[in-house]
Amino acid sequence: MQNQDSGGLVRHPAVAGTFYPGKKEELEEMVGDFLRRSRTVGFPGKIRALIVPHAGYIYSGIVAAAGYKLLKDTKFKKFIILGPSHYVSFKGVAFSTDDHWSTPLGDIPVMKLQETDILKHVEGAHFQEHAIETQLPFLQMAVKDFRIMPLVLGNVSPEKLANELIGFMHDDTFIIVSSDLSHYHTYTEAMKKDLVANERIQSVDLEGTKSVEACGINGIMTLLHIAKHFGWKGILLDYKNSGDTAGDKNRVVGYGCYGFYEENKPKGKEVSS
Repeated sequence: MQNQDSGGLVRHPAVAGTFYPGKKEELEEMVGDFLRRSRTVGFPGKIRALIVPHAGYIYSGIVAAAGYKLLKDTKFKKFIILGPSHYVSFKGVAFSTDDHWSTPLGDIPVMKLQETDILKHVEGAHFQEHAIETQLPFLQMAVKDFRIMPLVLGNVSPEKLANELIGFMHDDTFIIVSSDLSHYHTYTEAMKKDLVANERIQSVDLEGTKSVEACGINGIMTLLHIAKHFGWKGILLDYKNSGDTAGDKNRVVGYGCYGFYEENKPKGKEVSS
């Protein structure tokens, strides 16, 4: 939903009250609880990117929180967020023409872009889409004073998109890819399929990841190309499926959270004169 107000165009939430609580106090309590309880993983470097799920919070929120808790006190101020298009079919990547995106926790300024061969204005691409919106309350709870570049991916070459986005990657810029994993298999079958995803994605295995079952596979592949370019390493932060979080093990959806980081450079040895 989009409205014009005194501050410009605002993209209002489409799934507040369904995918996550629509009331500020309830949303803060739920996300805060996830951030406190989620798995903690350390790694030797500076985190630069995340892959996180985008289902309803009762299903995937605890997994997503394992990544977002790493952004507490971060100095990143610009967040590129890549999500798949669940409702609109188009070629290229749709950026947002809104000035702000709103959630029950407040408004977030949007980075302005110009059209290119890949980045386009696609009418309606962001209107109902939940993949990016579901990331925002987590960001708002973990990070202060930031801007977003919300990008919905249509039919696009991950390698070409990666080459386009590399130019935006400065020291204050972070990438988030929104994606769930396997869909609607039995618990046991989902575990087998997602184990392959967990191994290949964290290994930055471009060829192997092509066959991974994930609704946001183009975003994942784009990030892996960027990680290869910069030499980032990957790590699995958490994995669960809806059979773990919501009980029904007959038809589950998989959720993985992965971090990508720059390795710490070894300190040189001092040489006495």
